[in-house]
Amino acid sequence: MPLLTRMLTAPLSIDVRPGAIAALGELLADRRIATEGRVAIAVGPGQGDQIAEHVRPSLESCEVFHVEGGTVDAAVSLGSKLRAGSYEAVVGIGGGRTIDATKYAATLSGIPMVSVATNLSHDGICSPVASLQHDKGKGSFGVVMPLAMVVDLDYVRAAPERLVRAGIGDVVSNFSAVDDWLLASSECGEKVDRMALTVARTAAEALLHQPGTIDSDRFLTVLAEALVLSGMAMSFAGDSRPASGGDHEIMHAIDQLFPGTGNHGELAGIGAAFCYHLRATHLGEGAERLEEILACLGRHGLPRFPGDVGLSVEQFAEAVRYAPRTRPGRYTILEHLGLDKGATLKAVEEYVQAHGG
Repeated sequence: MPLLTRMLTAPLSIDVRPGAIAALGELLADRRIATEGRVAIAVGPGQGDQIAEHVRPSLESCEVFHVEGGTVDAAVSLGSKLRAGSYEAVVGIGGGRTIDATKYAATLSGIPMVSVATNLSHDGICSPVASLQHDKGKGSFGVVMPLAMVVDLDYVRAAPERLVRAGIGDVVSNFSAVDDWLLASSECGEKVDRMALTVARTAAEALLHQPGTIDSDRFLTVLAEALVLSGMAMSFAGDSRPASGGDHEIMHAIDQLFPGTGNHGELAGIGAAFCYHLRATHLGEGAERLEEILACLGRHGLPRFPGDVGLSVEQFAEAVRYAPRTRPGRYTILEHLGLDKGATLKAVEEYVQAHGG
């Protein structure tokens, strides 16, 4: 008998709304997550401690651990504590770094993880990938996707606006990632999971023309759900392909060469726009998408050009040249064109001149 359907990994619960934290205790009492209530809570800097204290009375037995940054060492240290405590589940409360470290620690410990996001800076809130710092820079590690996730919009609005807006850049970069995946298919025969591709692209389309700003619950809900869908698309594909192309290669290159320049979502947005500039000028396609992305980034006050994040044209060109080294074996518009140093610098100059106003 032919297989008529396939099983897709998805969270047990996704709760995005104002006041969602109030239901966290009830969620953690779900016996599919913890049968005896032995739950650890991992918090980062910021609002994590406040949320942990809010839910502690509803849990019979829990312990709070502080995550010292989004590093491999911090994640491994947390993993050791989780194993030693025989916990049934861990709740990661905080921004992207804290959640990524907690996902990695949960994977090392073999226990489920619940994600509680206090900002919407990137799709790590519900993805099977953890981006962590290590001795040689920052790397991406495969992890188990969160079993459940909570986004309380009241806490999101209390986060720094820059961190909330950044997720917009990460979501719209899905367009570039999807087109790079299709390019790899046509040029190299790489297999494309059309279900994952559809989910990633739909998430970006939902956000691209969404009216309102991050001051609106309606907009924040769409942004949060788009980030969740991006994470799920990666889970469906078993790979970061649906949400990471040349755009993220550029982002990782800037992180390595010029650390502290911009955050994940900001750099992914710039990377996506530049990749579409390359498509428009070298392949004769993507010009309309480029204008849509630039308009979206500009509308929400996100950086669009190297100078917006403190990089010179020469520095950005250096990052573009270095970018393919961050994802060996991945085929994107950057690998397809293989521009030399002079041609890359010229492309960056043309991008800024043509669209920088």
